[in-house]
Amino acid sequence: MSALDAIAVGMSGEDSVTVTDELTVGHFVAHMPKVYATPMMILLMETASAAAIAPHLPEGFVSVGTEVNVRHLAATPVGRVVRAIARVIEVEARSVLFEVTAFDGDRKIGDGTHRRGVVDVVKFRKQFPGT
Repeated sequence: MSALDAIAVGMSGEDSVTVTDELTVGHFVAHMPKVYATPMMILLMETASAAAIAPHLPEGFVSVGTEVNVRHLAATPVGRVVRAIARVIEVEARSVLFEVTAFDGDRKIGDGTHRRGVVDVVKFRKQFPGT
């Protein structure tokens, strides 16, 4: 039996965040605009993807990001709410591929794909102590 047996194409998850100064590129890089940073958008896409499958994984298993291929299409200022949606589009022996999209209101600000691997936490911590 595989840890991915209960994962199916079409499953989806969402996550959202209100853009704060700490989530802007200007917070991380001096003299850059105070708009939602691309790495923060990717993180939101990852958490939406994890949320899509977490309830269906066996106890003691988690998913970890392994691949990201996204476009950041538009700037989002501080105060706006960004929502990410992830939908399973492929399940392989050891990983799940998601279609990911991010929105600022009705406006699409990002899209692409994201792959997550599934790991047994106990085995992982034995291999990488201190994690």
